[in-house]
Amino acid sequence: MKHNFKNLKVWQKAMDLTDLTYSYCGELPSTERYNLIDQINRCSCSIPSNIAEGSGKRTNIHTAEFLSTSLTSSFELETQLLICKRRQYGNIEKLESCLSLLEEVQKMIFAFREHVVNKPVNPI
Repeated sequence: MKHNFKNLKVWQKAMDLTDLTYSYCGELPSTERYNLIDQINRCSCSIPSNIAEGSGKRTNIHTAEFLSTSLTSSFELETQLLICKRRQYGNIEKLESCLSLLEEVQKMIFAFREHVVNKPVNPI
């Protein structure tokens, strides 16, 4: 194993984000159950899942690809949360907390991906 993903701060923060978005979704209109709610939950789970999956990859390039997938899932989540904001769904304070934590996670993923990509390869 390249990294113990559970020790990565970025994974831990992404898990916090997942918990927060699930909590936020609990207050959304039931008419969004099979639309925004499901999509938000899938995206929020995808972020830490791809960080974890990437941590077990053999090369830095493969790890970076999974971090990129995690980052793109975060952009998708951001869009869905912004749709909720425009439609004035749910608790606005909880929504703002989700967006704030999401921004922090995005910055962490980006920085970690840059670190992984620029890390020198050790010869075997």
